[in-house]
Amino acid sequence: MSIATIVATLEKLEKMHKSLLELALAKTEYIKQGDMEKLDQLIKNEQAHVAAIDTIEQQRQVMVTDYLRAKGIALTDTPSVAEVIEVAQASEPTEALVAVRERLVELLGKLKAQNDLNQKMVLNSLQIINITLDAMRPQPRTEQFNYSGAEVRGQSEIARRTFNEFKA
Repeated sequence: MSIATIVATLEKLEKMHKSLLELALAKTEYIKQGDMEKLDQLIKNEQAHVAAIDTIEQQRQVMVTDYLRAKGIALTDTPSVAEVIEVAQASEPTEALVAVRERLVELLGKLKAQNDLNQKMVLNSLQIINITLDAMRPQPRTEQFNYSGAEVRGQSEIARRTFNEFKA
């Protein structure tokens, strides 16, 4: 396993994440417009991207694990590209690996921020829908006490209820 194959895999991940970021930006617009059909289609496309990214990520993990084992490094957790950089700096050029890793980390930060924004927008839309629905629902009538003659004489509906009929 060489650094070049790991770099190529990271570049594939970078390309897929860029595409996913474009989808997240488009999702923001569809949320703003309230276009549920386009949003639904975009989410399906997004799920396909995530599945492809997951496959490439598994390949990356295998490559990094193989590289570190070949260098005699004992693995305890999921191996990272940072570990490869540390090990490889002494014997191989790692500029390309460092550069693609930095670009990928930056891209993931942007993607996270965009997804957080989309999530907040969807939650706000749901709150507005709930408020609208609450306003449209008929409200239960509350009984008013005005101490008219019926309450005083014990003839009101409230006075006829037993203690067990009241709800807590």
